[in-house]
Amino acid sequence: MSNLRQEFIAFSVAAGVLRFGEFTTKAGRQSPYFFNAGLFHDGATLARLADFYAQTLLDSGVEFDMLFGPAYKGITLASATSMALAGKGRNTSFAYNRKEAKDHGEGGTLVGAKLQGKVVIIDDVISAGTSVRESVEMIRAAGAEPCAVLIALDRMERAGKDGQMSALSAVQEVSQNYGIPVISIGNLEDLFGYLSGAAADPQLQQYKDAVAAYRSRYGVA
Repeated sequence: MSNLRQEFIAFSVAAGVLRFGEFTTKAGRQSPYFFNAGLFHDGATLARLADFYAQTLLDSGVEFDMLFGPAYKGITLASATSMALAGKGRNTSFAYNRKEAKDHGEGGTLVGAKLQGKVVIIDDVISAGTSVRESVEMIRAAGAEPCAVLIALDRMERAGKDGQMSALSAVQEVSQNYGIPVISIGNLEDLFGYLSGAAADPQLQQYKDAVAAYRSRYGVA
């Protein structure tokens, strides 16, 4: 695990965004952990999160011209990441969409810079891939090129529900369906490494076996 990934997992735990216990996921699974990026809701934590996004994107080597944030969480993430990139000497424009088209003023569903060139889609996680599909369609309809998806955490678990699980994760399906890379700041392996390492809070290490069992049941390679 790189230092950046280690720092991100530790930061998410300290901020109460990454929690351990018993949680029901959107797929109806009983998960021993839960990640809620909506809890990055103050200036200091948002600024730190944006720095993780920006540095991860720069480190990825992906060539890009602008950012796109799908409504709603992606709006804040894309704008904050654009600010963090500017602080690192990379001034980058961004755009986002509305859920409903505006029928006055400038109208339409898109806000911000004109979609053009190579566009990175920024979101928190990928569950069913719906927001990515809608984003890809909007970007291509504008004549631009979706070049990558950047997310905070890759759960690395098989898509679908029990009895109808895919061999691929939602992240892998997105990458395969649209032919673009999905970049994550951290993933399930990083989370497990954190729980297994000396840096983890001893109280959290009790969840290591539960996370390992969950990974064994639902995880992908």
